Amino acid sequence: MAERFERHRQPWTADEINKLHTLAKKGMSLKAISKAMTRSEESIKDRAKLDGIGIAKLR
Repeated sequence: MAERFERHRQPWTADEINKLHTLAKKGMSLKAISKAMTRSEESIKDRAKLDGIGIAKLR
């Protein structure tokens, strides 16, 4: 079962956006970024797409 995130539909803060950029540059996976930021994977994907950030796909 998927983990529940209590921050449903919360706006992104400037600090969170900076953290997302930093973690994505380090090459972290979507799942790892999601846990680190306590946001859903879908939310991370949407924000990354909006900002033009590439998330590493670990296989």
